[in-house]
Amino acid sequence: MTVKQLAMPELVDACLELGVPGVGLWREPVRTYGLEATAKLIRDAGLTVTTLCRGGFFTAIDAAERAKALDDNRRAVEEAATLGTEVLVLVSGGLPTGSKDLHGARERIADALAELGPYAEQHGVRLAIEPLHPMYASDRCVVSTLTQALDLAERFPAHQVGVTVDTYHIWWDDRAPAQIARAGASGRIHTFQLADWTTPLPEGVLNGRGQIGDGAIDMREWQGYVEAAGYTGAIEVELFNDALWARDGREVLAETAERFVAHTA
Repeated sequence: MTVKQLAMPELVDACLELGVPGVGLWREPVRTYGLEATAKLIRDAGLTVTTLCRGGFFTAIDAAERAKALDDNRRAVEEAATLGTEVLVLVSGGLPTGSKDLHGARERIADALAELGPYAEQHGVRLAIEPLHPMYASDRCVVSTLTQALDLAERFPAHQVGVTVDTYHIWWDDRAPAQIARAGASGRIHTFQLADWTTPLPEGVLNGRGQIGDGAIDMREWQGYVEAAGYTGAIEVELFNDALWARDGREVLAETAERFVAHTA
Protein backbone atom coordinates (compact mmCIF):
# COMPACT_ATOMS: atom_id res chain seq x y z
CA MET A 1 0.00 0.00 0.00
CA THR A 2 3.02 2.31 0.35
CA VAL A 3 3.05 2.38 -3.47
CA LYS A 4 -0.51 1.42 -4.27
CA GLN A 5 -0.25 3.41 -7.51
CA LEU A 6 1.89 0.58 -8.93
CA ALA A 7 0.11 -2.35 -10.53
CA MET A 8 1.18 -5.73 -9.19
CA PRO A 9 3.66 -6.53 -12.01
CA GLU A 10 5.17 -3.04 -11.67
CA LEU A 11 5.55 -3.53 -7.93
CA VAL A 12 7.31 -6.85 -8.42
CA ASP A 13 9.66 -5.39 -11.05
CA ALA A 14 10.50 -2.43 -8.82
CA CYS A 15 11.23 -4.69 -5.86
CA LEU A 16 13.56 -6.80 -7.98
CA GLU A 17 15.37 -3.72 -9.29
CA LEU A 18 15.91 -2.37 -5.77
CA GLY A 19 16.78 -5.68 -4.14
CA VAL A 20 13.71 -5.63 -1.89
CA PRO A 21 13.25 -9.33 -0.99
CA GLY A 22 9.68 -9.35 0.28
CA VAL A 23 6.40 -7.54 0.05
CA GLY A 24 3.43 -7.23 2.39
CA LEU A 25 0.24 -7.41 0.37
CA TRP A 26 -3.25 -6.03 0.88
CA ARG A 27 -6.28 -8.04 -0.16
CA GLU A 28 -7.82 -5.42 -2.45
CA PRO A 29 -4.89 -5.14 -4.91
CA VAL A 30 -4.51 -8.93 -4.81
CA ARG A 31 -8.18 -9.31 -5.69
CA THR A 32 -7.79 -6.82 -8.55
CA TYR A 33 -4.89 -8.71 -10.12
CA GLY A 34 -6.21 -12.12 -9.16
CA LEU A 35 -5.27 -14.32 -6.22
CA GLU A 36 -3.71 -17.19 -8.15
CA ALA A 37 -2.07 -14.81 -10.62
CA THR A 38 -0.53 -12.81 -7.78
CA ALA A 39 0.75 -15.92 -6.04
CA LYS A 40 2.40 -17.11 -9.27
CA LEU A 41 3.84 -13.68 -10.04
CA ILE A 42 5.43 -13.35 -6.60
CA ARG A 43 6.63 -16.94 -6.56
CA ASP A 44 8.17 -16.78 -10.03
CA ALA A 45 10.00 -13.58 -9.10
CA GLY A 46 11.53 -15.24 -6.04
CA LEU A 47 9.96 -12.75 -3.65
CA THR A 48 8.44 -13.52 -0.25
CA VAL A 49 4.98 -12.41 0.81
CA THR A 50 5.72 -11.20 4.33
CA THR A 51 2.11 -10.64 5.45
CA LEU A 52 -1.41 -10.29 4.11
CA CYS A 53 -3.54 -7.41 5.32
CA ARG A 54 -6.19 -7.38 6.43
CA GLY A 55 -8.66 -9.48 8.31
CA GLY A 56 -10.64 -8.42 11.34
CA PHE A 57 -13.66 -6.13 11.90
CA PHE A 58 -15.13 -8.51 14.45
CA THR A 59 -17.12 -6.09 16.61
CA ALA A 60 -20.60 -6.16 15.06
CA ILE A 61 -23.46 -6.94 17.43
CA ASP A 62 -25.89 -8.28 14.81
CA ALA A 63 -25.51 -12.06 14.45
CA ALA A 64 -25.76 -12.00 10.65
CA GLU A 65 -23.10 -9.31 10.38
CA ARG A 66 -20.82 -11.27 12.70
CA ALA A 67 -21.28 -14.43 10.64
CA LYS A 68 -20.50 -12.48 7.47
CA ALA A 69 -17.30 -11.10 9.04
CA LEU A 70 -16.16 -14.57 10.08
CA ASP A 71 -16.78 -15.90 6.58
CA ASP A 72 -14.71 -13.07 5.13
CA ASN A 73 -11.90 -13.78 7.59
CA ARG A 74 -11.88 -17.45 6.67
CA ARG A 75 -11.43 -16.36 3.06
CA ALA A 76 -8.60 -14.08 4.15
CA VAL A 77 -6.89 -17.03 5.85
CA GLU A 78 -7.24 -19.09 2.68
CA GLU A 79 -5.86 -16.21 0.60
CA ALA A 80 -2.85 -15.90 2.91
CA ALA A 81 -2.15 -19.61 2.57
CA THR A 82 -2.40 -19.40 -1.23
CA LEU A 83 0.03 -16.47 -1.29
CA GLY A 84 2.47 -18.40 0.89
CA THR A 85 2.52 -16.06 3.86
CA GLU A 86 2.21 -17.26 7.45
CA VAL A 87 0.77 -14.00 8.81
CA LEU A 88 -2.67 -12.42 8.45
CA VAL A 89 -2.81 -8.95 10.01
CA LEU A 90 -6.04 -8.12 11.86
CA VAL A 91 -7.61 -4.70 12.29
CA SER A 92 -10.18 -5.59 14.90
CA GLY A 93 -12.98 -3.12 14.20
CA GLY A 94 -14.46 -0.07 15.88
CA LEU A 95 -17.60 0.51 17.89
CA PRO A 96 -20.84 -0.56 16.19
CA THR A 97 -23.18 2.27 15.31
CA GLY A 98 -24.89 3.57 18.42
CA SER A 99 -22.70 1.59 20.84
CA LYS A 100 -20.37 3.01 23.50
CA ASP A 101 -19.40 -0.37 24.96
CA LEU A 102 -15.64 -0.78 24.42
CA HIS A 103 -15.44 -3.78 26.73
CA GLY A 104 -18.22 -5.61 24.91
CA ALA A 105 -16.62 -4.90 21.54
CA ARG A 106 -13.30 -6.35 22.72
CA GLU A 107 -15.02 -9.46 24.03
CA ARG A 108 -16.63 -10.00 20.64
CA ILE A 109 -13.14 -9.90 19.14
CA ALA A 110 -12.12 -12.68 21.52
CA ASP A 111 -15.18 -14.69 20.52
CA ALA A 112 -14.22 -14.37 16.85
CA LEU A 113 -10.60 -15.34 17.51
CA ALA A 114 -11.77 -18.49 19.29
CA GLU A 115 -13.38 -19.58 16.03
CA LEU A 116 -10.81 -18.21 13.61
CA GLY A 117 -7.60 -19.25 15.40
CA PRO A 118 -7.97 -23.01 14.88
CA TYR A 119 -9.05 -22.45 11.28
CA ALA A 120 -5.93 -20.37 10.64
CA GLU A 121 -3.76 -23.04 12.25
CA GLN A 122 -5.18 -25.65 9.90
CA HIS A 123 -3.97 -23.50 6.99
CA GLY A 124 -0.54 -22.73 8.44
CA VAL A 125 -1.43 -19.10 9.10
CA ARG A 126 -0.91 -17.03 12.25
CA LEU A 127 -3.19 -14.14 13.20
CA ALA A 128 -1.57 -10.84 14.17
CA ILE A 129 -3.73 -8.40 16.14
CA GLU A 130 -2.68 -4.87 15.27
CA PRO A 131 -3.34 -2.21 17.92
CA LEU A 132 -4.16 1.10 16.26
CA HIS A 133 -3.58 4.56 17.71
CA PRO A 134 -6.45 5.58 20.04
CA MET A 135 -7.71 8.15 17.52
CA TYR A 136 -9.08 5.17 15.56
CA ALA A 137 -10.85 3.52 18.51
CA SER A 138 -14.38 4.60 17.64
CA ASP A 139 -14.52 3.75 13.97
CA ARG A 140 -11.71 1.35 13.12
CA CYS A 141 -10.08 -0.48 16.03
CA VAL A 142 -11.08 -0.73 19.69
CA VAL A 143 -7.69 -2.34 20.39
CA SER A 144 -5.48 0.70 21.00
CA THR A 145 -2.41 -0.57 22.87
CA LEU A 146 -0.09 -3.54 22.80
CA THR A 147 -1.29 -4.31 26.33
CA GLN A 148 -4.85 -4.71 25.07
CA ALA A 149 -3.71 -6.71 22.04
CA LEU A 150 -1.69 -9.11 24.16
CA ASP A 151 -4.48 -9.50 26.71
CA LEU A 152 -6.57 -10.79 23.81
CA ALA A 153 -3.84 -12.82 22.11
CA GLU A 154 -2.76 -14.61 25.27
CA ARG A 155 -6.14 -16.32 25.56
CA PHE A 156 -4.99 -18.45 22.60
CA PRO A 157 -1.87 -20.39 21.61
CA ALA A 158 0.95 -18.25 20.28
CA HIS A 159 1.08 -20.21 17.03
CA GLN A 160 -2.51 -19.12 16.43
CA VAL A 161 -2.67 -15.52 17.66
CA GLY A 162 -0.01 -12.88 18.21
CA VAL A 163 0.43 -9.17 17.55
CA THR A 164 1.63 -6.65 15.01
CA VAL A 165 4.10 -4.07 16.30
CA ASP A 166 3.65 -0.88 14.24
CA THR A 167 5.69 2.18 15.21
CA TYR A 168 3.04 4.61 13.95
CA HIS A 169 0.45 3.30 16.37
CA ILE A 170 2.47 2.70 19.54
CA TRP A 171 5.40 5.16 19.61
CA TRP A 172 3.60 7.44 22.08
CA ASP A 173 3.00 4.68 24.69
CA ASP A 174 5.69 4.50 27.37
CA ARG A 175 4.43 1.01 28.32
CA ALA A 176 4.98 -0.33 24.81
CA PRO A 177 8.66 -1.36 25.21
CA ALA A 178 7.78 -3.62 28.14
CA GLN A 179 4.87 -5.04 26.17
CA ILE A 180 7.16 -5.79 23.24
CA ALA A 181 9.34 -7.78 25.63
CA ARG A 182 6.21 -9.52 26.93
CA ALA A 183 5.18 -10.41 23.39
CA GLY A 184 8.63 -11.66 22.51
CA ALA A 185 8.84 -13.89 25.57
CA SER A 186 5.85 -15.89 24.34
CA GLY A 187 6.70 -15.78 20.64
CA ARG A 188 3.83 -13.49 19.75
CA ILE A 189 5.51 -10.79 17.62
CA HIS A 190 4.23 -11.90 14.24
CA THR A 191 5.23 -8.82 12.25
CA PHE A 192 6.97 -5.47 12.71
CA GLN A 193 6.01 -2.39 10.68
CA LEU A 194 7.50 1.09 10.33
CA ALA A 195 5.86 4.42 9.58
CA ASP A 196 6.68 7.88 10.92
CA TRP A 197 4.46 10.33 12.80
CA THR A 198 4.18 13.74 11.18
CA THR A 199 1.89 16.66 12.01
CA PRO A 200 -0.43 18.27 11.21
CA LEU A 201 -2.51 15.19 10.48
CA PRO A 202 -4.64 15.33 7.33
CA GLU A 203 -8.40 15.62 7.44
CA GLY A 204 -9.77 12.17 8.22
CA VAL A 205 -6.35 11.19 9.72
CA LEU A 206 -6.24 7.79 7.98
CA ASN A 207 -3.68 8.77 5.36
CA GLY A 208 -1.31 10.57 7.70
CA ARG A 209 1.53 8.06 7.93
CA GLY A 210 4.81 9.85 7.34
CA GLN A 211 7.78 8.72 5.29
CA ILE A 212 10.54 7.26 7.46
CA GLY A 213 12.73 10.06 8.77
CA ASP A 214 10.19 12.85 8.25
CA GLY A 215 8.65 12.72 11.72
CA ALA A 216 9.03 12.18 15.44
CA ILE A 217 9.75 8.44 15.74
CA ASP A 218 13.20 6.98 16.40
CA MET A 219 13.08 3.87 14.22
CA ARG A 220 16.34 2.45 15.57
CA GLU A 221 15.01 2.63 19.12
CA TRP A 222 11.91 0.59 18.26
CA GLN A 223 13.87 -1.82 16.12
CA GLY A 224 16.10 -2.36 19.14
CA TYR A 225 13.15 -3.22 21.37
CA VAL A 226 11.77 -5.71 18.87
CA GLU A 227 15.07 -7.40 18.16
CA ALA A 228 15.91 -7.58 21.89
CA ALA A 229 12.58 -9.40 22.28
CA GLY A 230 13.83 -12.07 19.88
CA TYR A 231 12.10 -11.02 16.66
CA THR A 232 14.06 -12.03 13.57
CA GLY A 233 11.39 -11.71 10.88
CA ALA A 234 10.82 -9.20 8.12
CA ILE A 235 10.54 -5.48 8.80
CA GLU A 236 7.81 -3.88 6.72
CA VAL A 237 7.23 -0.25 5.80
CA GLU A 238 3.54 0.64 5.54
CA LEU A 239 2.72 4.20 4.51
CA PHE A 240 -0.76 5.58 3.88
CA ASN A 241 0.00 8.99 2.45
CA ASP A 242 -1.81 10.88 -0.30
CA ALA A 243 1.27 12.93 -1.21
CA LEU A 244 3.33 9.77 -1.70
CA TRP A 245 0.54 8.14 -3.72
CA ALA A 246 0.47 11.18 -6.04
CA ARG A 247 4.14 10.67 -6.97
CA ASP A 248 5.79 8.16 -9.27
CA GLY A 249 5.57 4.82 -7.48
CA ARG A 250 9.04 3.60 -8.42
CA GLU A 251 10.52 6.83 -7.14
CA VAL A 252 8.63 6.47 -3.86
CA LEU A 253 9.74 2.86 -3.44
CA ALA A 254 13.38 3.79 -4.09
CA GLU A 255 13.13 6.66 -1.59
CA THR A 256 11.52 4.36 0.99
CA ALA A 257 14.31 1.79 0.59
CA GLU A 258 16.93 4.53 1.03
CA ARG A 259 15.18 5.86 4.14
CA PHE A 260 14.93 2.34 5.55
CA VAL A 261 18.68 1.87 5.24
CA ALA A 262 19.38 5.30 6.68
CA HIS A 263 17.07 5.04 9.70
CA THR A 264 17.39 1.41 10.82
CA ALA A 265 20.34 -0.39 12.31
